Amino acid sequence: MNKKMKFKKKLLLAGLLMGLLAVLAGCGISTDPITSESSGFWSHYIVYPLSQVIIWFAELFGGNYAMGIIMTTVVIRLLIMPLMIKQLKSQKAMTAMQPQIKELQEKYKSKDNETKQKLQQETMRLYQENNANPMMGCLPLLIQMPILLGFYQAISRTAQIKTQDFLWMTLGDKDPYFVLPILAALTTFVSSKLSMMGQTQQNKSMNMIIYIMPLMILFAGISLPSALALYWVIGNIFTIFQTMIINNPFKAKREAEALEEAKKEEERLKKKAATMSASKKGGKKRK
Repeated sequence: MNKKMKFKKKLLLAGLLMGLLAVLAGCGISTDPITSESSGFWSHYIVYPLSQVIIWFAELFGGNYAMGIIMTTVVIRLLIMPLMIKQLKSQKAMTAMQPQIKELQEKYKSKDNETKQKLQQETMRLYQENNANPMMGCLPLLIQMPILLGFYQAISRTAQIKTQDFLWMTLGDKDPYFVLPILAALTTFVSSKLSMMGQTQQNKSMNMIIYIMPLMILFAGISLPSALALYWVIGNIFTIFQTMIINNPFKAKREAEALEEAKKEEERLKKKAATMSASKKGGKKRK
């Protein structure tokens, strides 16, 4: 998968997320109170259990519904963590494969259909050999989108949650001072930046996503209940720690720089050896 395709994929996912946020901010979502009697698969098996988990955790912390949301967010992140770990490992493998992919693209650079098909086959073979899956970059976000929608409805359709106060705000209302939306945007930026740092091969198009996503989250956080912004902040903090522990980007960057420096030194020594060899041959000929 080349850089243009990767960018298009991420841009599509960003568009899907933007569409979901627009739906969340709109008026088309059901606002009927959620109860154990609520009908429909979505309400009965997704939204209602989520609201009950939040309430259960809140009661454990003496009726603190903000802690209920925080603990529910942590549980959700723990549940999808194996998938996130696979994503990080796949991302690391794909980064290491970039020189080989470039070689394949150079080898099969002809634009005819047969050569293009051969390039795709060889690229997929390389992915399989290195246990890398380009779709792993999409899957965690696609899974989180329905969770986000379910979380929103669990809050907005449960009076017990949305009427509770947290610091200067009411969980079911917008943050009047935009503190949580700004924190959500900042933590989204840090999380995305750390993820990108682990990749040695980058381009400007891919880096655009780092700045687009936080702006989208900021826009949504300003428009949506503060409880949802709290969910984003905690989720992003969890992802930041997860990235640092599993795939420390600073360590990965140092290793990549050391490897690049070693390659440069090897090339320099080869050139020096070739120059000395040519000089010796020239000296022998003159004799």
